[in-house]
Amino acid sequence: MNIGFIADSNRKDLIENFCVAYKSILSKHNLFATEMTGRRIEQATNLHVHKFLSGSVGGENQFIDRIQRNDLDLVIYFYNPIETSPNQLDILSVTQACDRYNIPVATNIATAESMILAMDRGDFDWRNNVRHDD
Repeated sequence: MNIGFIADSNRKDLIENFCVAYKSILSKHNLFATEMTGRRIEQATNLHVHKFLSGSVGGENQFIDRIQRNDLDLVIYFYNPIETSPNQLDILSVTQACDRYNIPVATNIATAESMILAMDRGDFDWRNNVRHDD
């Protein structure tokens, strides 16, 4: 499966810790992330991450492109819902694209954990019938 990760600046530690906790599951899949998030995941886990540009210079657009091509099977996008984010439009664009193309998306740790565990059980194997590999 192809898993995409995005984390706002104040959520980088959270996504890093999440990936460390689920490293054994994530190691079986292809990981994609915006540049800084990808570097942080790689440093914390020693897993390979395909990195897009930084979010501020087009990384979210690259994510959306992959979503529109049905090339991501799951997206985890951690942001702080309490603070007003300068990335509000990016968050909305990514989550709307996931909704439009039926890509499961998690924006909080509880949903992300549920989805990763479900994926590991094979609950997302239906994605193999709709995904377009490069």
